[in-house]
Amino acid sequence: MTNPANIDETRIKYLFKQALVEVIEENQDLVSSILVDAIEDIGLSRAIEEGEKSKTVTREEIFNVLSEEQ
Repeated sequence: MTNPANIDETRIKYLFKQALVEVIEENQDLVSSILVDAIEDIGLSRAIEEGEKSKTVTREEIFNVLSEEQ
């Protein structure tokens, strides 16, 4: 015999998944924007971590590199 609590839990999970899919489908622009922001934040975080490990340079060195690129 199946446990009624299991049936309810299974049904709730199914309904939650269906509702989530519906929200994502109806708000694709919002979901896309959230994902882009998250990816940018991850990239910025990694860049900061790498920067903390690299050697320090002077302001003058930075501007010299930037002026060479022009």
